[in-house]
Amino acid sequence: MKYIRQFAIILTISFLGELLNQLLPLPVPASIYGLVMMFVCLRTGIFPCEAVKETGTFLIEIMPLMFIPAAVGLLTSWPRIRTIFVPCVVITLVSTFAVMAVAGITTQLVIRHGKEAEEDE
Repeated sequence: MKYIRQFAIILTISFLGELLNQLLPLPVPASIYGLVMMFVCLRTGIFPCEAVKETGTFLIEIMPLMFIPAAVGLLTSWPRIRTIFVPCVVITLVSTFAVMAVAGITTQLVIRHGKEAEEDE
């Protein structure tokens, strides 16, 4: 029953993200609205992390399975993709390294800021 309650919380937040996506005329995906709402709910204590922890961990563990249908879809579309394969690979590699670099720099800045805040206290 605990897992059903946790999954219901996650689904409710996701549904509210979908509603916001339909109501607000902003070019923001519904999943981003849901992530922000989940973050706010967890940070403000609307519900504690334990209220979704086990189900969230399970969903993260099975995430690779969710990519199988997309990969099969790419394989069935190979004749159309073949003509743009090289540009797609280049764009994917460049964007992957750019995201890794930005994430690494951001993480280092956050860690430094945290250490400075601890030293000031």
